[in-house]
Amino acid sequence: MTPESAAPDVVRPFERPMPPIVAIGMSALSLAVISGVLVAGQIGGQPSLTLPAVLVVIGLLLEIVSVAFLVRIRPFAWWRFRTVFGWTLLAYVLQSSVIEWSFVKNDVPGRPMAILSAGLVVFATVVPLMISFTTARYQDTGT
Repeated sequence: MTPESAAPDVVRPFERPMPPIVAIGMSALSLAVISGVLVAGQIGGQPSLTLPAVLVVIGLLLEIVSVAFLVRIRPFAWWRFRTVFGWTLLAYVLQSSVIEWSFVKNDVPGRPMAILSAGLVVFATVVPLMISFTTARYQDTGT
């Protein structure tokens, strides 16, 4: 008996089909970064914030979509996801807080600050989501 015929219905973690959570997350992060670059490029004058606001809102919506895909995965190594997510979220919230502090310290005006802050929310939450998903998807789920 060959190893392939011993357990034909066993699927290894890296062979399971998964939703495009990382691709959606990277799209959300890219939109948030583009939004921040557009705002930062116009800080000296009267910035038009329509496009940056639309981009960051789409980024937030894409992040919600990736979370919706994530919670539907069964079976999944949720224990590993929660562990990695907790620590990476702590690290990225700390980084975002330092960046936000620099915006406050440099007197960034209210409306641009709101868009930059929303972009930092995407950054601080979607990166840990992608790291945690990538780690947990390759863990044995015990099934």
